[in-house]
Amino acid sequence: MLIGGFQKCSLIDYPGRVCSIIFTLGCNFRCPYCHNPELVYPKLYPKPIPEKEILSFLARRKGKLDAVTITGGEPALQSDLADFILKVKKHGFLVKLDSNGSKPEVLENLINSKTVDYIAMDVKAPLQKYKTVTGSDIDPEKIRKSIELVMSSNTNYEFRTTVTKNELENTDILKIGELVKGARLLVLQKFVPSQKTSSDMKKYSDQEMAKFQSMVSPYVQRCIVR
Repeated sequence: MLIGGFQKCSLIDYPGRVCSIIFTLGCNFRCPYCHNPELVYPKLYPKPIPEKEILSFLARRKGKLDAVTITGGEPALQSDLADFILKVKKHGFLVKLDSNGSKPEVLENLINSKTVDYIAMDVKAPLQKYKTVTGSDIDPEKIRKSIELVMSSNTNYEFRTTVTKNELENTDILKIGELVKGARLLVLQKFVPSQKTSSDMKKYSDQEMAKFQSMVSPYVQRCIVR
């Protein structure tokens, strides 16, 4: 595993659990609102953290931590992701995976083998806008397949959409609702500018985000703004 960052404790990244967060290096998307460019662009990569250091820390935190969240970058690009998760689970931790859904074959393997306990999948845009929003040559049907895999599984999950004025408007939010129709949870994430994001990116107001929530709620079992 190429690990670019590690947060020892978080109260918000695994629903209802105290967790550590592992950040993997590398991503196949180039989303303009990304808050972790140092994990995406090779020229910005930090020195990788040895896997054994992470596992050693987790071994010492048994009984104090409940879970581990693996995020990125895009963890599904790591060829040894499943093996690493099993090493983490040997210490008794639940594992949550954050993914952009571009590797449905990886998700399918993790789901079928019951390797992960929670999946948070980003839904960046309506399928027809995926290549533009992600700055990639992704086949949008891979995203559709990943959504179907996640929704048909017995694994706990949520879908997440970061909403910016530059990329998404009313009709796009509705199309995303249709894409994940029937989902247990859709999280609309308000874009928050930072020094790492482009100054051209514009955010919606709290009132506008509430409107989007109201619009898309009929499509899913639950929709929240985060």
